Amino acid sequence: MKTLAFFLVSCASLFAEIEVSGHLDLDSEFYLTKETGREAQSFTAKQSLELKYTQDAWSAYAKLYAQEAYSDFLKESEKTKRTFARLDELFLKYDGEDDSFSAGKSIKFWGSLELRNIVDGFNPNEFRDDMFSTNKLGVYNASYSHFTDNGEVSLIVKLHEQDLKMAQHPYVYYPFPQVISYEKNLQTTKSQNRPSLYLKYNGSTDTEYALDYAFIYENGYDSQRYFTTVLNQPARYVQNAYLVDKFMTYNTLVVGLTLVKFEALYADVQSGVAVGDYSHIALGLEHTIEQDSGTTLGVIAEYYKYDTYESDKFNDLQLYETMQNDLFLGMRYVLNDADDTSIVGGVVADMEYSEQTYYVKYESRFGSSMKVECDYYYVEPSKKAQTAYALLGRHQRLGLNIAYYF
Repeated sequence: MKTLAFFLVSCASLFAEIEVSGHLDLDSEFYLTKETGREAQSFTAKQSLELKYTQDAWSAYAKLYAQEAYSDFLKESEKTKRTFARLDELFLKYDGEDDSFSAGKSIKFWGSLELRNIVDGFNPNEFRDDMFSTNKLGVYNASYSHFTDNGEVSLIVKLHEQDLKMAQHPYVYYPFPQVISYEKNLQTTKSQNRPSLYLKYNGSTDTEYALDYAFIYENGYDSQRYFTTVLNQPARYVQNAYLVDKFMTYNTLVVGLTLVKFEALYADVQSGVAVGDYSHIALGLEHTIEQDSGTTLGVIAEYYKYDTYESDKFNDLQLYETMQNDLFLGMRYVLNDADDTSIVGGVVADMEYSEQTYYVKYESRFGSSMKVECDYYYVEPSKKAQTAYALLGRHQRLGLNIAYYF
């Protein structure tokens, strides 16, 4: 009896020290303009649960995610296969005075730009979500970091490249024709368990112009993928991963009320695959204008340029690259109120294929636990090239997300 009582008290003490947080979302999207045969709206319930336990220098963290799409409870021809549950993160971490170590499944975010972080490729994005959102999948990895006076050196090993599932055709953002299915099993140059090695250094300066910088070298599987068609019956698309030596950087520089952002990468692709060497650069400026009312207005401009260097390999169209020669002009209006209300929007103009994307997002909190997000997107696809947005067709949508945080 004493043993049982000790066990129950120990468990109660353990769980009392666990930090629990998460959110419940009701996500609605209404497609005002879409291709024939696609769903006219989608309703999705989303849940996220995060658990954190800390004991001295050690901590353990877990994150669970699940979603249920209303269409998946309808007849078979209307199902989009967007109902699932997954374990996003589960890792153990040690934080010392000058060193840090973690191992398990986790998500890392890299980059500095507003519209798209071109270097943020450590974790793949969820294919069963809409193409305008960021919904990262956790990956198995181990990392070691050493802290210097003004920076951090990290060695990271990604241990596995996972298969990626995709929604079915009735879903607006399924990118392929209905007659050709998608094969979830990833095709890789080597084993899917072939490790990818990352060496990262990031730091900052204490000069008059504050500079934050990061440099990353990778030897392993590229975050960019390409699709090939298998003509066996039934015909299907297959995703392919290949090996690279990749050099990346992302930086921010504060000059008065102006924030300068720069991201760049160069990939030296292993020979024998359909993709050649390529580069991607992006430069951004965000200037803040302070208002007498206490609100702030940010004016944003970003330019993205993607280049391939081997004419007999896949080009940007075949790789479905959407930011190959694009200019983004936008604004961010922040009320600086208790509800963290903000509005951001703008236009993305493709300078090469003559297509435009317009969007605006509004978000605000109500009290300490409720958050509302609204967005509007309009896509005018290219009429002269088969871009990723041309596959989507002329597109217009309204979105509403209501979330409860705990």
